[in-house]
Amino acid sequence: MVETGVAERRANKRGQATRESMLDAALHALATGDPASVSGNRIAKDAGATWGAIKYQFGDIDGLWAAVLRYTAERRGDLPARTAPGATLHERVATIVDNLYDGLSGTDSRAIETLRAAMPRDRDEFERLFPLTAAEFASWREAWLDTCRRAFAGLGVDPDRLAEVAAFIPGAMRGIVSERQLGSYSDLDLARTGLTNAIVAYLDPGTA
Repeated sequence: MVETGVAERRANKRGQATRESMLDAALHALATGDPASVSGNRIAKDAGATWGAIKYQFGDIDGLWAAVLRYTAERRGDLPARTAPGATLHERVATIVDNLYDGLSGTDSRAIETLRAAMPRDRDEFERLFPLTAAEFASWREAWLDTCRRAFAGLGVDPDRLAEVAAFIPGAMRGIVSERQLGSYSDLDLARTGLTNAIVAYLDPGTA
């Protein structure tokens, strides 16, 4: 006879595997860019499950999308902060730019863009209809700012200028990544170098 504790651990592992397979199915569906991929029934079909099974795991569609966002955050980790302690300001900025350039074209980022496009533009309506999803998105701002603070710790960077850079750099990098995806006559390596140099010049404590 299998001991109760062993049976529970096996059940928990199966439940976790089922949950992750549903999250993976949601991510891959969203990453196609198909507006229909935000349908709960579509996700259930792709996961080989029923909508009832999805609801059992996540509660409702809002709970599913919030879980998808947490899942991508866990997979992404804290890449921009992984700079060597002795790295120069230029090296740290270049690391962030390179990480975003690579990461924003990945499956998770494409999925997030599709999800964002499907959410209400009005913030009040968004928070009313999808409170859990809205809360996850809102939490990213402070998490990203904290990541940037730690990435530039010890360099004497002005905190106000750092907050400005943290606010604009994701959007700036999305623009460069979009150029790559759409096909561009621009030299995107030159664009990344220019953006890096501009940020370094702005953050350099000697110019504050």
